[in-house]
Amino acid sequence: MTDTRDALIDAARDAASRAYAPYSGFHVGAALLLKNGDVVTGANVENASYGLTLCAETTAVAKIANEGWIGELVEVAIVGGRPEGDTLIGSDPVNPCGRCRQILNEAAERSKTDILVHCASGDGGAVATYRLSELLPAAFGPKDLGMIPD
Repeated sequence: MTDTRDALIDAARDAASRAYAPYSGFHVGAALLLKNGDVVTGANVENASYGLTLCAETTAVAKIANEGWIGELVEVAIVGGRPEGDTLIGSDPVNPCGRCRQILNEAAERSKTDILVHCASGDGGAVATYRLSELLPAAFGPKDLGMIPD
């Protein structure tokens, strides 16, 4: 598990380097592991109208949904911090916001998997791993609308 986790964190860190975050200066990258072993990444994209900002997890999930892979998600890594040269700084793991937890839940329910979520610090010194159900207990999703059979 550690090799997969570390590879996902590295992919998320690489994605964070491409974030568009001129307002907050806080770069976030996400890497999604699919059932077939592919990794899809996303980075945060800010907007002058702050409410239109897209989180890294949202951009990555949108990519897999667009490709028809919404039911293939098994694991996620998230990295965030302030850029300093070619590195990210920040010593606390970055957790997905509430909106992203809900977005991830949609894909997780479609995948019929309680996905692992690896939350890493910008400096790489700290990682916290959770099941999505720990981060979003009693989630509302497709199952509540009768869209996912048991």
